[in-house]
Amino acid sequence: MVSTVKEQQAALAEGHTTAVALTEEALARASDPAGEGARIFTRLYPETARAAAQASDILRKAGLVRTPIDGLPISIKDLFDVAGEVTMAGSVARDGEPAATEDATVVKRLRAAGAVIVGRTNMTEFAYSGLGLNPHYDVPRNPWDRATGRIPGGSSSGAAVSVSDGMAVAGIGSDTGGSVRIPAALCGLVGFKPTAARIPLTGVLPLSTSLDSIGPIAHSVECCAILDAIMAADEEPLPQPADIRGLRFAVPTTLVLEGMDPDVAKAFQAALASLSAAGAHVEEIVIPEFASLAAINAKGGFTASEAVAWHRDLIGRAGNRYDPRVMPRILRGQEMSAADYIDLLAARKAWIAAVEARIAGYDALLLPTVPVIAPAIADLLASDEAYFATNGLILRNPTLINFLNGCALSVPCHAPGNAPVGLMIAGAAGADRRILAIGMAVEALRQRSQK
Repeated sequence: MVSTVKEQQAALAEGHTTAVALTEEALARASDPAGEGARIFTRLYPETARAAAQASDILRKAGLVRTPIDGLPISIKDLFDVAGEVTMAGSVARDGEPAATEDATVVKRLRAAGAVIVGRTNMTEFAYSGLGLNPHYDVPRNPWDRATGRIPGGSSSGAAVSVSDGMAVAGIGSDTGGSVRIPAALCGLVGFKPTAARIPLTGVLPLSTSLDSIGPIAHSVECCAILDAIMAADEEPLPQPADIRGLRFAVPTTLVLEGMDPDVAKAFQAALASLSAAGAHVEEIVIPEFASLAAINAKGGFTASEAVAWHRDLIGRAGNRYDPRVMPRILRGQEMSAADYIDLLAARKAWIAAVEARIAGYDALLLPTVPVIAPAIADLLASDEAYFATNGLILRNPTLINFLNGCALSVPCHAPGNAPVGLMIAGAAGADRRILAIGMAVEALRQRSQK
């Protein structure tokens, strides 16, 4: 299966394949008992996928192509409502809850664009972890080093591996503290977290209504830009690659470079050197506000407080069916009073203003998406201490951008054959198109350097 949206559309336009053929190939991979499909998908849609593909082929023969994703296999995270189904969100606790009465807005927009939705992807239960472990549906194995069995990253675990394993050209996930960017980074893919308000959350089961955002995981920045535009109903022309020469990048030295393992440090420094050699200005800056975020969120922050508000009734009915590593963190939200929550809102507003002032003169921030390569699943399953320490470390950098209400890409920056490492390119709220344009240029520079 060809990799990118552009490549698949070219193959369709030139008659080298059909939407039905692409869909059958995706479904065959997903159903192969020797593959990861059983761990990637919580539900497949073979009948509706085939019908959507047939419709796309018929329209194409008549000269009608709705969008660049018309006829292409897409996966959706098990967090989005599909009419007539219970949205399980990677859990079993919602078994027996009322079914959704209509598709989520994101799903509606994908279908209208001609996407062939092949299935719902596995995820951390209720999106509450950056690791991708799930005790109910197992853990999709990272495509790198399957012999060891490494985490895919989370919470959009199945979304990433569905793309890496050719079961979808793109996977749609959610990102509350890195849940699109983390699996993209650890699996060697591109992930985009837009400004939260850019894509409607209607019909998406929430983790934190203040921080949740919807984004794609795919093989290229252009793929992500195409999916983002469709989901955001943005009719402007797609961003074009920026000119790297003269761009000003800020590399925060506060917090985000701590704990880097040798693989990440080497890849990150090589990426910075490449950008400097191409004419970009790369400057290290101190952002002391980054160091204060842990104290601001000491009582659980928006994630725990807003999650417990949504989950408290379900926990009362089915708390014994929750992942035991998820429910205690949700219940932390009970420690927050209304006054604490109001203080948190004020603290965030002041924090965002201070950070935006520090980065105002730069085109983007550059930082490691995740400071370590993907750890082994077995090590994290065996130890609560290792689980929570690793989860905190992996979430640390991406969470900063969610609290900023910013937008960010994770693009691969490792050398071919090495462990996947992600470079995060981030900006303030509303800079989505500019970050995508910069990401295209950074991606092209890496591709040229590898030839």
